[in-house]
Amino acid sequence: MARVRPFRGWRYTSAGDDLSSRTAPPYDVIKPDERAKLLERDPYNVVALELPDGPLDPQAPANRYHTGAATWDAWRAQGVLVQDAEPALYVLAQEYELHGAPVVRRAIIAEVGLEPFEAGVILPHERTLPKALGDRFELTKATRANLSQVFGLFDDPEQLSDSVFDAAMAEPPAATAVDADGVVSRLWILTDPEIAGWFETFMRERRIFIADGHHRYTTALAYRDLMRGIRPDAVDPAFDFVMMALVNMDDPDLAVLPYHRIADAAGEFDAATFTNGLSRIFDVSDLGTADLDTALAGHHRTAFVFRAGAECGPRLAVLKPDVDLSTEIPVAMSDSWKTLDVTVVQELVLWPLLGIHPDRSETLERLTFTNDPHEALRAPSEGHDVGIVLRATRLDQLRDVSLAGEIMPQKSTYFYPKLLSGLVFRSAE
Repeated sequence: MARVRPFRGWRYTSAGDDLSSRTAPPYDVIKPDERAKLLERDPYNVVALELPDGPLDPQAPANRYHTGAATWDAWRAQGVLVQDAEPALYVLAQEYELHGAPVVRRAIIAEVGLEPFEAGVILPHERTLPKALGDRFELTKATRANLSQVFGLFDDPEQLSDSVFDAAMAEPPAATAVDADGVVSRLWILTDPEIAGWFETFMRERRIFIADGHHRYTTALAYRDLMRGIRPDAVDPAFDFVMMALVNMDDPDLAVLPYHRIADAAGEFDAATFTNGLSRIFDVSDLGTADLDTALAGHHRTAFVFRAGAECGPRLAVLKPDVDLSTEIPVAMSDSWKTLDVTVVQELVLWPLLGIHPDRSETLERLTFTNDPHEALRAPSEGHDVGIVLRATRLDQLRDVSLAGEIMPQKSTYFYPKLLSGLVFRSAE
């Protein structure tokens, strides 16, 4: 099923083993002032490639895509980036703390054969935004490169892939980087063809679920189709593949956190009317002195904490036992999709009570997301109407929805920590 193999990556060489000053979070979470600080610290930071200078219009002079391509070519010509001599699997370990406990999440970075979603080999789980796709496509077309990884998941309940990590991590890492949150990323280069061959065979029997990087993957598909039209006779071309960081979804150290919602009504907002509307299908109670984790734990039906208006405190909403989601959400989707907390909030809260829905793109400007539950609950005191704190989507739910050929609402999952950009690059020429 999945085609996975090693590749000859491009890596920074002149910064030594510590790449902290040259790596960065994913491009879509970096604000302009953060980008400026990263480049002030090191002009060779990866954001010069991922978020180049210049206008977004690809027809404008000195646009960002022309700048990005020129920088990519210059850095390779100058030796800032050097290509590894042999194809390799790049083993990544990210060390961090979660709820006070140390955690190590491991990934294997490889090139993966591109497949259309309908083939059922690479499976998405979230919507993508057309504007973001256009920007990433123009940059990929200009640079002819994968500047960061798609984050993919695979099934391995028996932990057989641990052998790959064990082989690589027996040696000192080739590079280390520490991000602003203190997450330590270490990279190993595994060139053993026997191990690479075993992993390639192992992955042939598996699907890959996209955890993060849907825009990158969809962009890579569009770039592949473009290049096939330009070079129809190319044999096993690099543009038929994309760089992925592959993580065992059965690894207990894989953390999935929730994104919370901050929402505003289109016109005047009345907190009492909103709460009364919720009470039709939710049991609503004051949160009291319970902390968020305790309040949300143990419910077998959708549960979330919300705050409506600046004058009200946080409250707990739990879906009533007699509510039939198959009739309350009358769309042709699976029960797995309809029972997601994020779906219930989208279809039975945001849409009927606030007029916000992803199928009405003009309404999405009134919806923002945060991974900080306290920020969501502070929002009504800071000019917003409603803050909603959700539980995390479980991996078995992601698997079930993806296998049903469906996609979850936007921002259904927050895989922590984010993958760093800048540890390895891949040419797609």
